[in-house]
Amino acid sequence: MTDDSAAAPEAPAADSSFDQVRFGGVEKTLSDWHFVVGAGAMYGPTYEGSKEMKVTPVPFISATPLDRVHVDPSGITLDAFTMNGFTLGLKGGYDLGRKQSDGDRLHGLGDIDAAGVVGARASYQFGSARIYADIDRMIGGSDGLQGKIGADLTEQYDKFLFSAGASATLADDKYMQSYFGVTEAQSERSSLAAYDAKGGLKRFDVDTSVTYMATKNWLIRGQAGVGFLAGDAKDSPIVERYVQPSAMLVVGYKF
Repeated sequence: MTDDSAAAPEAPAADSSFDQVRFGGVEKTLSDWHFVVGAGAMYGPTYEGSKEMKVTPVPFISATPLDRVHVDPSGITLDAFTMNGFTLGLKGGYDLGRKQSDGDRLHGLGDIDAAGVVGARASYQFGSARIYADIDRMIGGSDGLQGKIGADLTEQYDKFLFSAGASATLADDKYMQSYFGVTEAQSERSSLAAYDAKGGLKRFDVDTSVTYMATKNWLIRGQAGVGFLAGDAKDSPIVERYVQPSAMLVVGYKF
């Protein structure tokens, strides 16, 4: 799913039923609002590469305590430098890791601990389109590196916001071996053959979303996407299905 996945949607242009001061036009984004909270559910694979699907509760928060500080479900971002549509930001967040109880093929592989994440993002906004590149370092867990390059487009129509994006994710040897490799010891404890997963391209993702501004304060967001595992990730013995669909529905309230 497009990780991130990504920047919060833009708010709709003011009309007779909206407050011009609070919404300010289509150039505003939810991250410009000071505080948005919500909750919903995500439907997706039980682990990356699984064919089994599950529903997971999803908390949502979007806050901008300062002009250059943004908080969202993935963590916190500081816009260190901005000029003419270009932004360079520093990031902090978390990686949930993986439990061997998440799927039958994971039994005997052991758990991957949760990890802190530090990283950076470079992005360029032109009109309603954006291109970006991320790099993240796991502190704990896999102790690996993961990077993403992508683009997205957001358009507003009346009280609806439509967004679509595509991205490619890459990872280093440590990350790939932790999540997709099988050591000799793990092979002996499981039914899987030993497998050495090398760094490189991990997956492609495409996604789309619709956000409906129901009132001045309430919003409903629906999102759907599909990922395609690639390279050594796709060929891993833990992978049951390389096509990874997901969907999410969130209801939010702006204070």
